[in-house]
Amino acid sequence: MTSHTIVLVSLILISFTAVVSAGSFYQDFDIKWGDGRAKILDSGKLLTLSLDKASGSGFQSKNQYLFGKVDMQLKLVPGNSAGTVTSYYLSSLGSTHDEIDFEFLGNLSGDPYVLHTNVFTQGKGNREQQFYLWFDPTKDFHTYSILWNPRSIIFSVDGTPIRQFKNMQSNGISFPKDQPMWIYSSLWNADDWATRGGLVKTDWSQAPFTASYRNFNAQACIWSSSSSSSSCSSNNPANNSWLSESLDSTGQERIKSVQKNYMIYNYCTDLKRFPQGLPPECSSA
Repeated sequence: MTSHTIVLVSLILISFTAVVSAGSFYQDFDIKWGDGRAKILDSGKLLTLSLDKASGSGFQSKNQYLFGKVDMQLKLVPGNSAGTVTSYYLSSLGSTHDEIDFEFLGNLSGDPYVLHTNVFTQGKGNREQQFYLWFDPTKDFHTYSILWNPRSIIFSVDGTPIRQFKNMQSNGISFPKDQPMWIYSSLWNADDWATRGGLVKTDWSQAPFTASYRNFNAQACIWSSSSSSSSCSSNNPANNSWLSESLDSTGQERIKSVQKNYMIYNYCTDLKRFPQGLPPECSSA
């Protein structure tokens, strides 16, 4: 083994160990905007974003990742959250970016949040699925997870899979696999569209609006921009089992149950939106 190989393997193991263990928000994220409206608290164990009439706020991961299994616990804006959007997503940025989205669309007090999901490949999205949650996401923290590996993207809530986007490149369908992504989250005002298509506006007398985050955890491949490689080449089966993870028959049944009972929009059934024919992945899924 050459000295170069030894150094490379050491770097791989170090970076992978760092990311599979949940760290503090100080270690894993940078606050990117909001002029003090985003705060890291409790010795790095808690992060809060807030929104008022002047500005929202947001944060970004220090690392880029090429594939990963990412968990974050969120407690959403309580009370009258109409007009607000709390987003939690992975993105590579740019005009041909890849992106994997959770967006939580606020609502009037007593009405459920809408959980909005989307997948972008090479700058193209339009793959929305929306759900009502089966609990009040403002009362306590719940875990929202993205599994992104070469086989598929799986969205999960408290360990229950709600959506899968499979790699169907063999059928000519683009799949995010070449562009490393950062993890982002933001809380912002979108009352031109977020609640009932923009009919319900943000009630600024309720501001500041606050969302809370804790227990970030990632089993993921850290991308090194200097070497244009990721840490996944270490091929450690114990650490990297998520790289080949997929839904078993039980997981498939759980997705069907959630979609039957809680899905409120699926682009793959929207014939009015796609009069020339549904996107090809809809028939191949």
